[in-house]
Amino acid sequence: MSDEPIAPPDGQEGATTAAPAVVAATETPPAGKQPDPWSDPRLPWEGKPRRVDIACWAAITVSGLYYLCLLPFRASLVGTHPVLLELLNGSTEAIVSAAAFARVGHGSLTVVLLASIPGLMKFDIIYWWAGRLWGERIILLFSGRRKHGARFMERVRRSGRWFTWPAVVISPFLPIPNAIIYAVAGWAGMSWVTFLILDAIGSLAWAGMLAGLGWSLGQRAVTVAEEISRYGLWISIGIVVVVIAAQMRHVNPQR
Repeated sequence: MSDEPIAPPDGQEGATTAAPAVVAATETPPAGKQPDPWSDPRLPWEGKPRRVDIACWAAITVSGLYYLCLLPFRASLVGTHPVLLELLNGSTEAIVSAAAFARVGHGSLTVVLLASIPGLMKFDIIYWWAGRLWGERIILLFSGRRKHGARFMERVRRSGRWFTWPAVVISPFLPIPNAIIYAVAGWAGMSWVTFLILDAIGSLAWAGMLAGLGWSLGQRAVTVAEEISRYGLWISIGIVVVVIAAQMRHVNPQR
């Protein structure tokens, strides 16, 4: 992969700089030269990190911890305070439940849709920022598709905004982590204003679809949500146990 700046097609939005290609983990330093302790393919930057690198990496870490800390409360809030859960998490069950409550007279569908926007978008700009800072390296780390990464990057270069703009809008509907799309948008040179506008359009479309489902289900969805909240403590404990077990299995795959 070339380290030269990416020249976007005429009239298209493109990246102004390309991050260096990911260094192979098996690469060995020349004889007699000590390996660079900062040169780690598991990190998105190359060499000693700057303050902005540390800040962005810390923000990504905090976003992950935020969702883990919120996990035990999701089951109990979905049937009691679904709009609050929307604001905090933007989860599918929260939007469906909040719309169902609005259908039976508890709340407003407009409030449901408005509350979903910050809940869905709250950390998206961080991943756009990561793409702007680190380019291809962070995209490959997010996706894990090192074998097909070059082909994907080349497609983005050729298509420019014809690829990135629709991708940001439909990202909530795609079966891939949204963080990858947002990082691609940052790497491709999309401005933060354009990104937030397109992200808001996509988030509102996604929330509208889920709210429509909750509205159509009405009392049936409310009953299910209230039952989930009634046993929320046990459900939360079960979720936490599953998460911890999955993490332990990842650390010790032979078990």
